[in-house]
Amino acid sequence: MIKYFTQEGLEKLKKELEHLEKVARKEVVKRIRDSAAHGDLKENAGYHAAKEDQSFIEGRIIQLKEIISQAKAPGKMERGVVQIGSVVYLESKDGKEKFQIVESEEADISLGKISRGSSLGKALLGKKKGETVEFEVPDGIKKCKILDIK
Repeated sequence: MIKYFTQEGLEKLKKELEHLEKVARKEVVKRIRDSAAHGDLKENAGYHAAKEDQSFIEGRIIQLKEIISQAKAPGKMERGVVQIGSVVYLESKDGKEKFQIVESEEADISLGKISRGSSLGKALLGKKKGETVEFEVPDGIKKCKILDIK
């Protein structure tokens, strides 16, 4: 399944993968070796914690490699239509907001990046400037008007 990432988002994933493979993996192997040197492994909490960390790191490496192998930069953007990578300017009764539509792995609401799978992301995809969208929020339904798309 192809996933579309911003260049910034893809670079972030690649840097995380590189860190896990070149730094974190070596550190956890050293922790396992050091903990194992302390004797009985049955009751060695440091050893078991390091093995759990190793399992997480290896799992995340596999996950990142899979994501990166399926990643593509969005193609030529269709002007005036919300799609992955679009920056959308909205207005609601709460005021004006700006969001970028991204894949879930790149989403970060504190940076204004929302997942295409979120209720707002789903409502916005395929819409045009001037349209009003409705989407679910914890306290009901919210309406927003699309002011601009870049």
